Amino acid sequence: MSGGGGASAGDVSRETRERIEALVSRETLSRLEAFAALILRWTARINLVSRKDAAPAEIWNRHILDSLQMLPLVPQGAFRAADLGSGGGLPGLVLAIARPEIGFTLIESDRRKAAFLQTAIAELKLNATVLPVRIEHARLEPSPLVTARALAALPVLFSYAAPLLAPGGVCLFLKGRGADAELTAAAEGWQMRAERFPSQTDAGAAILRISELRRAA
Repeated sequence: MSGGGGASAGDVSRETRERIEALVSRETLSRLEAFAALILRWTARINLVSRKDAAPAEIWNRHILDSLQMLPLVPQGAFRAADLGSGGGLPGLVLAIARPEIGFTLIESDRRKAAFLQTAIAELKLNATVLPVRIEHARLEPSPLVTARALAALPVLFSYAAPLLAPGGVCLFLKGRGADAELTAAAEGWQMRAERFPSQTDAGAAILRISELRRAA
């Protein structure tokens, strides 16, 4: 990984560097460094990430690597994706950088964050668009992949995702330590196939891969 500027991945721990290098090419890494630099620059003006995370090492470990770990779970053949509540582009823009063949729609109602997303897409020449509306008002062709990170409890998240998910599609959700309890609560109103994968960045967190999602009869 290159050294140098304040957003360089060379500032992070050896373990984090090795995990990132195992997931992306050198070219992708260079674009991720440009993205990290944008986050740091914009966070000085708007709250893309919390202030305590607004340092290069935290950007890479807590946010970029956290998003990149979803890559092995992306369904083969996915060509379109919807990212819910995209905020600072985590995970949507990170995945768009790593998987340029997938066209991402980033749904973000906060106008300042939407402006950041549009700037990042233009500067990095990404295969993505921004939809600056509330998720429940989004009107999109259903996608084979729906993603979200730290957005809402699963019963609410499922109600957002279901109208945007194509038949046979997959949801990938980064969840915190309450993932199991949320799955139990969601099972009261939803049927699904749920797979749980441990997070590489937080021992108590998980990635949920949800398929066959439908409302309970």
